[in-house]
Amino acid sequence: MTNFFKHKDQDFTQLYEAYSGKVLRLCMGYTGNPELARDLLQETFIAVWQGMDRFRGSSQPGTWIYRIAVNTCLSHLRSPKNKPGNALQEHMLETKADEQSDTEQRIQLLYRCINELAATDRLIITMVLEDIPYAEIAESTGIKEGNLRVKIHRIKQQLNEIYKRHEQL
Repeated sequence: MTNFFKHKDQDFTQLYEAYSGKVLRLCMGYTGNPELARDLLQETFIAVWQGMDRFRGSSQPGTWIYRIAVNTCLSHLRSPKNKPGNALQEHMLETKADEQSDTEQRIQLLYRCINELAATDRLIITMVLEDIPYAEIAESTGIKEGNLRVKIHRIKQQLNEIYKRHEQL
């Protein structure tokens, strides 16, 4: 059985350059915390590096990487000490919002709203915002594509309600 990646160092660098921004935003959508998102990004790419010898190309490399990122974020969520939305984290987000432009504040508000969604919903909507094809999202999350479309529609409705509630504050 041959390995999909022929030149591990070079291939890893290319994968990192191609996907790190999207994975970081996916992690940011999950956490709402830039430092934690960077930590999860780092954990994801450590797992990518470690798994490159086992990757056989049965899926697209991007799908494989998103699946690793999803699993990394979900593992983080499962740890009781890592529950998102604690008071300190909220305070840090509010303090940073005071120093940002209107556009940055809206983006930060969107992340806070996303942070209120269920873990799987946060991951799915963040992938949608990254314009990841539905087929890749379905494969990464283990949800059938038809069910995924319905789920995305419901997530968008819920996110819209949360966003409107926050705008009124």
